[in-house]
Amino acid sequence: MFDLTPLYRSSVGFDRLAGMLDEAASFETPSYPPYNIERLSENAYRITMAVAGFTPSDIAIETKGNALTVSGKKTEKVEAKTEFLHQGIASRAFERRFQLADHVEVTGADLENGLLHISLKREIPEAMKPRTIPVGTGSGSQVIEAKKAA
Repeated sequence: MFDLTPLYRSSVGFDRLAGMLDEAASFETPSYPPYNIERLSENAYRITMAVAGFTPSDIAIETKGNALTVSGKKTEKVEAKTEFLHQGIASRAFERRFQLADHVEVTGADLENGLLHISLKREIPEAMKPRTIPVGTGSGSQVIEAKKAA
């Protein structure tokens, strides 16, 4: 368990972070399907999932708030007379959830050679980007002095 008391002393609005850390600590991550998370540039990411045997129509990708959910369910059934001597390719249904940071959006998804690539990009709104505030030369103080004289 993390003690976030020092964080609360000098910050505002990070209470959601505590909830996310508690949830992550108590959450068991499923191991299927395996995946990678890559950072392609400062604001671009890609999640790659191994989904051999699934078609694009078997996979659903949904974003809701800051949550990304990827699920897969096979629609075609294997014929009953098929006899597997070894079945190492899993084709079971899955659901994998990812928590996205603020301003991270899914920009696309591609299925190629059994790998599902989900592209993400962080787009910070102009209002939230750093900006420089010019410092005046005292013209504001002249207005205040003019009001006092009147």
